Amino acid sequence: MPVQFLQALTSPHRSMRSDFHLGVYMAFVAGAVNAGGFLAIARYTSHMSGIVAGIGDDLALSRLLPVLGGLALLVAFVLGAMTTAIIVSWGRRQAIHSQFALPLLVEAFLLLIFGFVGDHLSFYVPLTVPAIALLLCFVMGLQNAIVTKASSAEIRTTHMTGVITDIGIELGKLLYWNKSQAANQQYFVEANRNRLKMHLALFLMFLLGGIIGAMSFKKFGFIAVVPLSLSLMIIAALQVLQDIKNIFRRLKEKKVSDDSNR
Repeated sequence: MPVQFLQALTSPHRSMRSDFHLGVYMAFVAGAVNAGGFLAIARYTSHMSGIVAGIGDDLALSRLLPVLGGLALLVAFVLGAMTTAIIVSWGRRQAIHSQFALPLLVEAFLLLIFGFVGDHLSFYVPLTVPAIALLLCFVMGLQNAIVTKASSAEIRTTHMTGVITDIGIELGKLLYWNKSQAANQQYFVEANRNRLKMHLALFLMFLLGGIIGAMSFKKFGFIAVVPLSLSLMIIAALQVLQDIKNIFRRLKEKKVSDDSNR
């Protein structure tokens, strides 16, 4: 049962249930990486709103170097999303099981590098801090695109503005009073409770991830991200192993076919 549950998270055959489970866990990961990354480099990397606004501010103040830095972070995030799109599109063309698992595996390895190498990169801060920021922006772009593609753009996990907005909308509809019979016949206001529950879960998991990520980084340093990386590897590995098994099965069938034709 646990194996089937984990396989469903990155299965190419999606359901609302698997999208929800993948989304809430990836929101936890994003919250943890975002908060831990802030303690490491004093900058949030999971959302681009502040970075884009900062580029505008720095342009207005004629600060060229911060503008270039902000643009680099923006490009890194975009490249991460592009990487996911390329891998998923290729996977769909090849009809493989791991079309969503492969970019997740890339994210896991990059977080592993961040965790193991980060503690040894403090010897030259002016170089290492930008490198870490670029890495984390790339990872967050990669992750956001994974869940976006898997859920058909229904779920985002690396930023909470849209999620909290939707919570507010559904709460407003939930509290709306439908007293006028004539108005009700024309437009009955009804909250989407499933959508509300999903976005509340995403918000709470992002918050929980942020708390645990910050506390873990404060206590253990960069190595705190390694358990997150390993968990993503486990989730991704199941579908990758299925594809490897299929490759060996086809090779075996081809060998048997070639032997029988001789």
